[in-house]
Amino acid sequence: MPPKKRNSAATQMKELKPGAESSSPDKKESPELSVKKHRDKDAEFVTLSKSLHVTDLVCDGAWKLWKTVQESMDEVTDSQKRLWGTCLFVTVIEMDVACFTLTQVLKAVSLNVKEFMGLARKLDVNLDTISTKVNSALTRLEKKYDVMLALYQRFEKERETMRTCWTMFLLAKGRALQMEDDLVISFQLLLCTLELFIKRCSPDVLQPLYKSSISKVQSPPTRTSRRNQSKAKFRPPEPEVDVQLLETLCKENECNAEEVKNVYQTSFSAFLDSLDLSRSPDFPQANDIDQQYEEHYLKSRDIDGRLFFDGDETVLAPKVEISQVERTPKKNLPDEDAGLIPPQTPIRAAMTSIQLLRGDLTSSGDHPSAVLATYFKNCTVDPTQDVLKRLETLGQLFSQRFGQAVGPRCVVYGRQRFALGVRLYYKVMEAMLKSVSNFKLLNDSTFHKSLLACALEVVMSTYGGSSFKNGGYTHGGGDTAETNVCFPWILDVFSLAAFDFYKVIESFIKAEPTLSKDIVKHLETCENLIMERIAWRTGSPLFELLKQEHEIGVAEQVETPASFSQPLQHNHTAADLYLSPMRPGSRVLPPGSPATPSSQTSSQAASQTPRHPKSNSLSLFYKKLYRLAYTRLKMLCSYLLTAHPELEPIIWTLFQHTLQHEYELMRDRHLDQLMMSAMYAICKVKCVDLRFKTIVTAYKNMPNTSQETFKHVLITEGHYDSIIIFYNQVFMQKLKTNILQYASTRPPTLSPIPQIPCSPYKFPNSPLRVPGSNNVYISPLKSPRMSPGIMTPRSRMLVSIGESFGPSNRFQKINQMVNSSDRSFKRALDLGSTPKPLKRLRFDVDGQDEADGRLYNDFFFCVGSTRSRMQEQKMKEDAESRKE
Repeated sequence: MPPKKRNSAATQMKELKPGAESSSPDKKESPELSVKKHRDKDAEFVTLSKSLHVTDLVCDGAWKLWKTVQESMDEVTDSQKRLWGTCLFVTVIEMDVACFTLTQVLKAVSLNVKEFMGLARKLDVNLDTISTKVNSALTRLEKKYDVMLALYQRFEKERETMRTCWTMFLLAKGRALQMEDDLVISFQLLLCTLELFIKRCSPDVLQPLYKSSISKVQSPPTRTSRRNQSKAKFRPPEPEVDVQLLETLCKENECNAEEVKNVYQTSFSAFLDSLDLSRSPDFPQANDIDQQYEEHYLKSRDIDGRLFFDGDETVLAPKVEISQVERTPKKNLPDEDAGLIPPQTPIRAAMTSIQLLRGDLTSSGDHPSAVLATYFKNCTVDPTQDVLKRLETLGQLFSQRFGQAVGPRCVVYGRQRFALGVRLYYKVMEAMLKSVSNFKLLNDSTFHKSLLACALEVVMSTYGGSSFKNGGYTHGGGDTAETNVCFPWILDVFSLAAFDFYKVIESFIKAEPTLSKDIVKHLETCENLIMERIAWRTGSPLFELLKQEHEIGVAEQVETPASFSQPLQHNHTAADLYLSPMRPGSRVLPPGSPATPSSQTSSQAASQTPRHPKSNSLSLFYKKLYRLAYTRLKMLCSYLLTAHPELEPIIWTLFQHTLQHEYELMRDRHLDQLMMSAMYAICKVKCVDLRFKTIVTAYKNMPNTSQETFKHVLITEGHYDSIIIFYNQVFMQKLKTNILQYASTRPPTLSPIPQIPCSPYKFPNSPLRVPGSNNVYISPLKSPRMSPGIMTPRSRMLVSIGESFGPSNRFQKINQMVNSSDRSFKRALDLGSTPKPLKRLRFDVDGQDEADGRLYNDFFFCVGSTRSRMQEQKMKEDAESRKE
């Protein structure tokens, strides 16, 4: 049915009085904006503020923000009105007041969602204009918009139907889900809504497929009459649903029919009951649905989803994004078959991933297989009952917490996902045991909990994408953990230590070869997050292991430079990691740098004592930690220190020393905070002019970073501040003696550079991106020598081009040219090899923009005097050369 044209939402929207949208019904209406009080402001700004019903307090705050942004920007290239609207929106979020919706401000300043989000983040010129709270709200709104856009594109593409169907779906999604950015459950609700409307349509307007799918005899009503409802209160009735039609919709959209039926019988049926539509044969009243959605939208204060149907400019996706979504690679296919490949939309990708996961687990049961049962029986203590009891307890906990996060009626979806996780848990466990000789592992509850958590993370990632909760941050921000099921949510649900979870990741990946590339990448990112931050939270068993090491002293030789620089290869099984020594007095030294004189003395003294076995888990953790740390440092150096390559190994030595000997600095902090501090310290003692704000500016452009890393650093217990405060008050104070050694004539021995191998999780034939570049990739050679007979025309051409270049040093020059090419940084112009520093970094000490104020002078007085002598010497040399 062709949709009827509807007036613009702006004309239909009720005029909102100040405070009318407050989620608190008891809140009094805010007074109207007084124009007289704002004569000091631009008249157009005041007019815009009044049209959006903001209060005097919001108007003042937004104007102050605008003046700050205006002073900080070198040139205001965007429309002032658009920037004003963005400042008003940011201020409203910061103050947590209800004045206007996102759609209202978009219309007021003529912007679409994506443009507005980009402009809001562009305000963050000084790195502290946009707070964690605002950034979190923007991210949540953007994700919700992306999900709504993907759903509408699917809805619009599949069939033309009434606007009421789309509006009804939006209302159902808003009422049924607390987490409206769950793409899969939202899409399943959309199919339920379509089922309701299609079976009420006249057969003449339906496509043949759906006309034939409508059952002539509807499934019998299962709801009891009103007077018998009290007898059936413990058995929830099922709605009247056309099963055949719903299954057809699911098949056409590659969606699991059983899951959609569950969504219909729980969330959607409850929604229909609330509208008294469960058994009505008629279409829902358009005006009623529209009015109820209007109320929901105004209360949520975000995006009016009805505007998708109007093609409204505020919700249109940029044309580039649409073309990227619709374009699908068509390799090695003849032209006539090119059209057979459907576009890889977000929904199709999600449905395909779920199908593959469920298909891989078809042969796996909900209980231990006969092979696994045999393993259990062969243990000294049969763990079968413990395993089943643990699964029952954790299953109830998981489903309950899932329902709390996603929606009150979504506990059943949690049970479905947990059931898939259990199948994967049994499957991977059986594969793991084939390479394990120590079956004590099966009686280790931490192993079982970790393995189950990993299986569930795979399931959750498959259903919900590979997003993360601020990289493991849980402080600050407006995005509550209660409505976020991204990693590390599963660790919180199971009360599982991140260090214990890390032990199972690599074994899990090796034992399950059917995992997709996206899932492997997701698990690798989880591992990196654990090493960067999550494993360093207070209460982590990692600290106990490190404490044991330092209490026992250096009882055996640290890892030699030769072995430290070898590729990361090991044959540790899960049993090796979970059952490795952890008793007091055990030797658990992680790999480190060459021993200092004091440690060598301790080593000689300890050589007379009996050796204890190392902790495999800690040793492997530190090997991976060092490689991750050096990889990130190397990337940051490539952005900032191409003119000083000699500084990279020195910075690494200080960084590595800190991780091994001053590991307490990592408690409740992030790996990158120590990295940036080490870089700044070495540049300072080596008289290289690299300012902290320049480091932060470059850091923001690295992958997998969060602004909280440099804005919200632990200083003392319960007190957080910027990274510069951390450097002055914590890092420099702890390491000043060590740092000053690098300015002396006898600096410390350099730490060996870890060899950075291809990740054990990456597929060998995957192209690797060149660090610091946007579109430069290196594809590994598939064989040492390529025979001309098996070469493709393209590969033969590339070899010919390579031969025409001649010696390899020409390639080296090309590589140098690529590596030294200009790199773009947000709000930064190229100044040689470093990005332009920000105008002012307002989170610095006493208004200073560097860490070299009062707190710094007493530390670097000797470096300063050395620098002065060097400057004087250079001036003398220059004067002499001029005389000549």
